[in-house]
Amino acid sequence: MRSLYFRVFLITLYTIIISSFLGFYIANVYYHCSLKPYQDAKLFETVLHLKAHIERHPEAMGDLLHTSAMLGYQLYAYDEAGNDYFYGRAFGKNDLSADVKKSVLEGNEYHGVAEYPNKPFASGYFDSHLSNSVGVHVTAGAERYALFLRHDSNVHFDELRKFFLLMFVMTVLFSVPYFMLSTRYLVQPIIQLKEATKRIAQGRYNLRLPTKRKDEIGQLASHFQKMSLELERADRRTKEFVANVSHEIHSPLASIQGYADSLLGKDTEPDRIRQYAAIIGQETRHLATLSRQLLLLSMLEHPGHEPEKKSFPLQPQLRQTLQLLEWQLAEKEIAVRLLIPSGLHVYGDEVLLMQVWSNLLSNAVKHIPAGRSIQVQAHREDGCCVMTIADTGDGIPEEELPLIYDRFYRGDKSRERKSGSIGLGLSIVQHIVHQHGGTIEAQSRPGVGTTFVVRLPDE
Repeated sequence: MRSLYFRVFLITLYTIIISSFLGFYIANVYYHCSLKPYQDAKLFETVLHLKAHIERHPEAMGDLLHTSAMLGYQLYAYDEAGNDYFYGRAFGKNDLSADVKKSVLEGNEYHGVAEYPNKPFASGYFDSHLSNSVGVHVTAGAERYALFLRHDSNVHFDELRKFFLLMFVMTVLFSVPYFMLSTRYLVQPIIQLKEATKRIAQGRYNLRLPTKRKDEIGQLASHFQKMSLELERADRRTKEFVANVSHEIHSPLASIQGYADSLLGKDTEPDRIRQYAAIIGQETRHLATLSRQLLLLSMLEHPGHEPEKKSFPLQPQLRQTLQLLEWQLAEKEIAVRLLIPSGLHVYGDEVLLMQVWSNLLSNAVKHIPAGRSIQVQAHREDGCCVMTIADTGDGIPEEELPLIYDRFYRGDKSRERKSGSIGLGLSIVQHIVHQHGGTIEAQSRPGVGTTFVVRLPDE
């Protein structure tokens, strides 16, 4: 299998070769369409000057043609007797027909350069053919000649050919290593990204990528590194979640097993039996609650889950929630002040939002000391229903506020474990609110109390 490095190098080389052919083809078409008629006219003007000079000085015809050949022209003269006279370098091919020679002897003009056949990848300028010339009739005294002339491309471009050949060879020799280095510079970050994917697949997230580059490769490396950090955090959260779930399940199961074994003892007193049975029941309920909340959290995190939204009055739902908590409120002598307008409606999933209010209110009841109060109020603001639940408890330390929505987070673990709290309530609340397109914000002052503000859009 060819590497990306080799493929990029071949594509670059292939592009240069194809571009060179296309460039030469376009330049050659331009020569045939535009430069060739111009060259024909220029050569014809030169041969007319020679004709005029020869006709004024017929005795100097030979010297003049020799001098012109030394200046970079190929010349051919044909007389009435059928004799051929060549001046300068020999033509590559004597392909001029007898009819053309006779036609020029009779006084006609010959424009062989302009009429030279077009070739896609061959420039006629360098074809040293006798037919690739211009011709006129010349009278030198009593003699009549057909004079043909063309540029001697070797005289004009011999040095330039060597120069361009050397330049081409040097360009190739220098460009090939440069292409290899530049291709390596282009491909190396991609190779590093490939190695990084292997490390991530192996669970190693500590990556070093070329994020300082300002091009698309640098942006890709930067996004890839951010993705790696997110995957690392997600993997860590997953491991912590599994560890927490295992702990939450193991603790009540261990208690159930221990107390169940104690119940099997022959000398267990009836009071102890009732106590152990009560504890087993409590731990069983704890496991059932944990199971329900885990299932609810899993459902909320499923990509295909969408809440069934509708508009419904908020006040009856809050009253129902408080009725469910009535015995806890009475036990701790907590006063509740409900300030919900009777006509206020909220748009959302009635069952899920019931879970939100229930979790927030039950948390408030559990966390505040006896004899305190809770205030629940709601109003409409900027197209949202704003729900506020404020308690007068001891508050939450400022450093713990960002952690309260984490799964299984409990501020006072020893007290919360005894109260039956699992630590999933606020995480579930946050998921439900976000699924409704809303926001939840916690504000707390130690010694004053905690306030939760939930904003839910109308649609």
